[in-house]
Amino acid sequence: MAPNTKRVFYVNNVAAPIFLEMLAKRPDIHVDKLENATSDAVAEPVLAQAHAYQIGSSRQELAMHLQGYAPLFAKCPNLLLLSTSGAGFDTLSLADATAAGVAVVNQAGGNKEGVAEHVMAMMLALSKRIVAADHAMRAGTTYERRDFMGDDIQGRTIGIIGLGHVGSRVAELCRGLFQMRVLAYDPYLTAQQIESKGAEKTDTLEALLRQSDYVSVNCPHTTETRFMMGAAQFSQMQPHAFFITTARGGIHDETALAAALTAKQLAGAGLDVWEEEPPPSDHPLLKFDNVVASPHNAGVTRQSRHNIARIAAEQLLDALDGKKPPRLLNPEVWPVFQQRFARILGFRPED
Repeated sequence: MAPNTKRVFYVNNVAAPIFLEMLAKRPDIHVDKLENATSDAVAEPVLAQAHAYQIGSSRQELAMHLQGYAPLFAKCPNLLLLSTSGAGFDTLSLADATAAGVAVVNQAGGNKEGVAEHVMAMMLALSKRIVAADHAMRAGTTYERRDFMGDDIQGRTIGIIGLGHVGSRVAELCRGLFQMRVLAYDPYLTAQQIESKGAEKTDTLEALLRQSDYVSVNCPHTTETRFMMGAAQFSQMQPHAFFITTARGGIHDETALAAALTAKQLAGAGLDVWEEEPPPSDHPLLKFDNVVASPHNAGVTRQSRHNIARIAAEQLLDALDGKKPPRLLNPEVWPVFQQRFARILGFRPED
């Protein structure tokens, strides 16, 4: 192996084959694959030499000792980069990475089309009562078609929590397809920035909830957003409104949502994300016929996985070539990263 080889590792799998195909074109890149159950004797030399880690984004699929926290960084003295396999970064601590001088990037926007389309699918399924009708037809029960009378989406109001890549695409689809009014709650964007994305800014979450016929959660899971949708927030929604989330489990309180549905404080919910994934089959929210459920697969389309893998490879190679990646989640680490990079790889990255 050449002395200037840059070493990358991943665990279990990557988003799509193009990731490994792109890295294979670079003779200076060596890739190692580990498994959750890889023995310490095999894993520790890989960790000790690694410069970059393409880390999985699912807490349930990645063993705790291989998640991006301080104990892992202690075993990776040469690690420069953590690259997630999606927009989320649930399997790592930004604070721990920054303290270790490790840059973190995600692949935000890579699956925006798949996730935004999933939001639209859930809106339509809930409004048209498609799932309830399908189940009744298969069960052979007696029914009349008007038992499943739904509502049109045209011209109604959607409130989007988090107007990033996915939220902006949801706004675009809602305006273009159904001429909907789009409200957005995102305290990190100005009214002008939100207007440029085709939405109206609400200064409070409550203002959005009280006006919306559909509420779509599209923000990251952080300490700030954990349980931001609880009993008080569900009580502020209109009784005919639907709650939809394709973001992360833990942003909404599942117990509070079940109570709100029981009390008919809202009309139904579309849930792609769960506190425990996959949720148990006896989960209380799966007992409601006005809940449309999916197993966190909104972004699991062939096109989305390909995009995520391509972007991940591009950013990883750029970072190892000393270029500042565009989706850097901890930009404050860059000066320390530059010093470590120069010491480990022998040349200084760009400012």
